[in-house]
Amino acid sequence: MACLLETPIRMSVLSEVTASSRHYVDRLFDPDPQKVLQGVIDMKNAVIGNNKQKANLIVLGAVPRLLYLLQQETSSTELKTECAVVLGSLAMGTENNVKSLLDCHIIPALLQGLLSPDLKFIEACLRCLRTIFTSPVTPEELLYTDATVIPHLMALLSRSRYTQEYICQIFSHCCKGPDHQTILFNHGAVQNIAHLLTSPSYKVRMQALKCFSVLAFENPQVSMTLVNVLVDGELLPQIFVKMLQRDKPIEMQLTSAKCLTYMCRAGAIRTDDSCIVLKTLPCLVRMCSKERLLEERVEGAETLAYLIEPDVELQRIASITDHLIAMLADYFKYPSSVSAITDIKRLDHDLKHAHELRQAAFKLYASLGANDEDIRKKIIETENMMDRIVTGLSESSVKVRLAAVRCLHSLSRSVQQLRTSFQDHAVWKPLMKVLQNAPDEILVVASSMLCNLLLEFSPSKEPILESGAVELLCGLTQSENPALRVNGIWALMNMAFQAEQKIKADILRSLSTEQLFRLLSDSDLNVLMKTLGLLRNLLSTRPHIDKIMSTHGKQIMQAVTLILEGEHSIEVKEQTLCILANIADGTTAKELIMTNDDILQKIKYYMGHSHVKLQLAAMFCISNLIWNEEEGSQERQDKLRDMGIVDILHKLSQSPDSNLCDKAKTALQQYLA
Repeated sequence: MACLLETPIRMSVLSEVTASSRHYVDRLFDPDPQKVLQGVIDMKNAVIGNNKQKANLIVLGAVPRLLYLLQQETSSTELKTECAVVLGSLAMGTENNVKSLLDCHIIPALLQGLLSPDLKFIEACLRCLRTIFTSPVTPEELLYTDATVIPHLMALLSRSRYTQEYICQIFSHCCKGPDHQTILFNHGAVQNIAHLLTSPSYKVRMQALKCFSVLAFENPQVSMTLVNVLVDGELLPQIFVKMLQRDKPIEMQLTSAKCLTYMCRAGAIRTDDSCIVLKTLPCLVRMCSKERLLEERVEGAETLAYLIEPDVELQRIASITDHLIAMLADYFKYPSSVSAITDIKRLDHDLKHAHELRQAAFKLYASLGANDEDIRKKIIETENMMDRIVTGLSESSVKVRLAAVRCLHSLSRSVQQLRTSFQDHAVWKPLMKVLQNAPDEILVVASSMLCNLLLEFSPSKEPILESGAVELLCGLTQSENPALRVNGIWALMNMAFQAEQKIKADILRSLSTEQLFRLLSDSDLNVLMKTLGLLRNLLSTRPHIDKIMSTHGKQIMQAVTLILEGEHSIEVKEQTLCILANIADGTTAKELIMTNDDILQKIKYYMGHSHVKLQLAAMFCISNLIWNEEEGSQERQDKLRDMGIVDILHKLSQSPDSNLCDKAKTALQQYLA
């Protein structure tokens, strides 16, 4: 079997390859099987913990020969097993080693080895597969290419504690997303792995637990099944609760808490269940304390953020558990100059990963402050909190920037904070900078937050407008990402609310009528609704309505006609009729309706519609057209009477809907005055 190396071998590399390394490879070709076996055993001893030796042997072509011997029927089981052990050792080196092994098609060879009757050989193959599949360079899909592999692995689970440990580890690393979850679930993963939670081996229990956490994540089908699984007469959630008790290893506590969290988020366990409120949540808060290792604090905070994200009661409970809000402030001071870490290697590791703590803290603050005003206030009053978030917006790590924007977005839901802290720290400045050049995932959250900063009561609205926000937001409406189009148009809608004529003119000029009509025919309902909302806000106050309709009237009436004729929801048509009602409130603009018989017929049609919302919106149009105190009202009333509108008004004045009935009576009074 040929093995292609990724880069040509340079002489400098070859010169480093020692004679002894070549000697190990040469022995694999000896005609005496006993000498070959001894050669493989000596190679195994030579490569343990020696990355340079591993690289040398790979360069010299040891891998194809080892795979050949592993697959030869004439090879003894002992030789095959030793070959698998050496290959596993080579895989434990660098990522480049794993790439070289993958290039030589090691996975199909090892999977073939699992068909052997010999348990020791099977275990060696599984150990090697485990090492390869847990490497970040190995595509998970390689486990699912052959449909016979998963059922065979399920069957091997009963062979030994080692097959159980390695197979569960392979599953938990290769289960990425709903497709993989479904494959494993359909092949009986839950039933086959459940009893392993009571194994005498800690490693087996731990790997089985990890399997359940990846199977349950965002998966209602798996989660609903897990709730009812019995192991030795005990329900699975009860076993998970026992595993997150304080006397259990931290890794086990954390993973059990993840299982219960994922089952809760998937709807299989209620948020007010005691196993969540009294067990899972306190366990995750414990993981956030400074006594824990960095990665435990990160995982604890991120899992807790996910658990409480949709539930205001859990957010309140978490916020008063063990001074969590203050505890999270320590995530930004780590490692401190007086750090208790004496292990230099550990300190070096933590310095490289300190940004993960900041990211986790921002995520948890975002979840905590998602709904409750008092919690938001507590978060913002935590020492230097706003400064930390503002700093987070310009960090080099994309993940930290995203988490900081999410945190800010969560806090920006507070009217009080928008008026105070956000203004004091001029949050809009770094946010505008973030919006200039960021990946889509950051843009979506940042633009969503900008929508809040542009609400009419926000003091940031004025400076944001002056810093070129109109062009930026109009640019977002052209994005291929529907979420960015929605946020762009939503922010413009907020910007146009009760705005001056100049701002409205800037929006229309920057957006262009062509783009406005593209958005009105957008396939995304949210985009369409927000565009109608923008149009409604632009067409408010008479001078503005008349000005806009004098320049864009023809196109706007055309768009309104298309929407009212199209297959749209009640909400879309209601918004469109409200736009017509605004146009009807103009002084000169209302003539665009009165001279358009097609539109008048549509208003008449919707007055008699079966849906009250549409009848009411059409009534607003009529009321604005016939209002007595306005010039030309008599001619408009006469024209509408000739169309049969008065008859419809009489009919509607008898409507069981009190709102509709009142509006019809008020309109009829205009005719009587």
